[in-house]
Amino acid sequence: VQLQACGGGLVQAGGSLRLSCAASGRTFSRYGMGWFRQAPGKEREFVAAISWNGGSTDYADSVKGRFTISRDNAKNTVYLQMNSLKPEDTAVYYCAADGGFIVVVTSPRYWGQGTLVTVSS
Repeated sequence: VQLQACGGGLVQAGGSLRLSCAASGRTFSRYGMGWFRQAPGKEREFVAAISWNGGSTDYADSVKGRFTISRDNAKNTVYLQMNSLKPEDTAVYYCAADGGFIVVVTSPRYWGQGTLVTVSS
């Protein structure tokens, strides 16, 4: 599966952005999907994940209550709605995919290119 993320940009603290990740291939609906991020000088970290049918989701503690992951299998797309953004959310955001939900959270096989989110104070 190939992944293409978009939707990043510059936003003020407290603002919102929605990231999208379009997947190629007819088996998108079989994959768990996730979002990760990497801030300057830091390691890549897990942000959110969603199971193949949307029935299960998981979030990093740092984004719970502010970010929402969702998917539209008819459009082969997963979204990350980010609200109440903080400067510490500044990072390159990556979408990822794997067959298993747990694997998506820990070590997904497929990665898209990143999209930069910058939150100004």
